[in-house]
Amino acid sequence: MDVIPAIDLLEGHCVRLYQGDYDRSQVFSENPADVAKQWVDQGATRLHIVDLDGAKAGKVVNLGAIEAIAHAVSVPIEIGGGLRDRTSVQQLFNLGVQWAILGTIAVEQPQLVQELCAEFPEKIIIGIDARDGLVATRGWLETSEVLATQLAVQMQELGAAAIIYTDIHRDGTLTGPNLEALRELAAAISIPIIASGGVSSLTDLLSLLALEPQGVTGVIVGRALYTGDILLKEALRAIGPGRIQDIPPNLGFSTFA
Repeated sequence: MDVIPAIDLLEGHCVRLYQGDYDRSQVFSENPADVAKQWVDQGATRLHIVDLDGAKAGKVVNLGAIEAIAHAVSVPIEIGGGLRDRTSVQQLFNLGVQWAILGTIAVEQPQLVQELCAEFPEKIIIGIDARDGLVATRGWLETSEVLATQLAVQMQELGAAAIIYTDIHRDGTLTGPNLEALRELAAAISIPIIASGGVSSLTDLLSLLALEPQGVTGVIVGRALYTGDILLKEALRAIGPGRIQDIPPNLGFSTFA
């Protein structure tokens, strides 16, 4: 399972929000590119970037910080926040971004999502951010009447490469992921699911590993990495490729140990 560090951008800084509340942000670094290099140096093979200003504005705002991150690391990057037209998506791909994460337009403009999935196959991820099972939009400032599972099924049919599922009530709270919601989502679709929100410990990561056979192929970790509750190298050893439980035991004669 992929362990994907999150870098949330607000006014050019690396921050974390509490339950998506812009008024409850904590700045962790003034230089997001340095943070990106730090995670890659510790073993990250993929990074998750969110343009929080862009999510509110409906367009890419932190382009300078995104470009600096793209130039600073060589691992694949996925970016979301304010991507509501083709120009914004193309702008990120021109920087070398691997995946564009679409949220609000998945609810408001599904036809555009279908067109983008066709034009950029395997490069469009749908971010489904849910509050009590209902999809939130516009930087989590509004809640729709659309069920998360219903939207996931529709987006799979339109050609989405994967779904990132975030439980807003748990995001930034370190209270653990919503396993029940993830299990329900995995039962409804066959494309990969990336879990996000609430991960606070190695125990949480190991609990998610049980959902990997059902299609939960990755987990985004944010605040817990920044507070030190989770060490990235330990997380990778626990559930990442070559995780501890996949290493053959040393029985005194193993050629692998």
